[in-house]
Amino acid sequence: MEPQLLHSVADGVATVVIHHPAKRNAMTADMWRALPPLLDALAADPAVRVLVLTGEGGTFCAGADISSLRDSAERAQGLAVAAEEALAAFPKPTLAAVRGYCVGGGCQLAAACDLRFADEEASFGITPAKLGIVYPASSTRRLVSLVGPATAKYLLFSGELIGAERALRTGLVDEVLPGDALDARVARFTRILVSRSQLTQAAAKEFADGRDDRDAYWTEQARGGDTAEGVAAFLERRPPRFAWTAPAAGRG
Repeated sequence: MEPQLLHSVADGVATVVIHHPAKRNAMTADMWRALPPLLDALAADPAVRVLVLTGEGGTFCAGADISSLRDSAERAQGLAVAAEEALAAFPKPTLAAVRGYCVGGGCQLAAACDLRFADEEASFGITPAKLGIVYPASSTRRLVSLVGPATAKYLLFSGELIGAERALRTGLVDEVLPGDALDARVARFTRILVSRSQLTQAAAKEFADGRDDRDAYWTEQARGGDTAEGVAAFLERRPPRFAWTAPAAGRG
């Protein structure tokens, strides 16, 4: 099978799989290009409530396919940044399920997700210093927001890999699971996310990501019924039937 991004949708969860096992799921130029339009389509799909990004087999993503850097490292980096920004802008909750290597561009993609769950054998690293590449400013800022400036400098200056437990301590990872428990935990947690209010999630994602010009918009959206339904369901001791759905728009 050619290197590609596979995807499926089931029970409200879209799963995108980085598939390039011959090179530890390294991202080719075509794979970087394919990610933004795929995300746009999934964002517009009302059946999608949550997105999970993962890698084929025992590796998340070993970064960019180095062969793609031969012609123009700058062009290749531009493709990676566009894919990362599209993932960060996805309007619904996103979760990276990480096994094995999560390195370079792979770590870029994981950092662009809202949450990261990893198996205890996962390794994380950002390796441009090994290639003499300037890591993008937007990607650096995103990394700093997750792990703080000291850990970001450690990762960027050295290009060294860190294990899952250290990634958890620094905030790069949210949960670490035994390898045989990762899939079950991701499935259980995404079911929780699917059951919650999309209104709350969408507003919280915007606010947490720094947008501060839409308070009035979200106040108006809240008048549409989710709040009343949530309170009524709580008082009646039943599961809520939230009706608000995200507008069928992609990035932006």
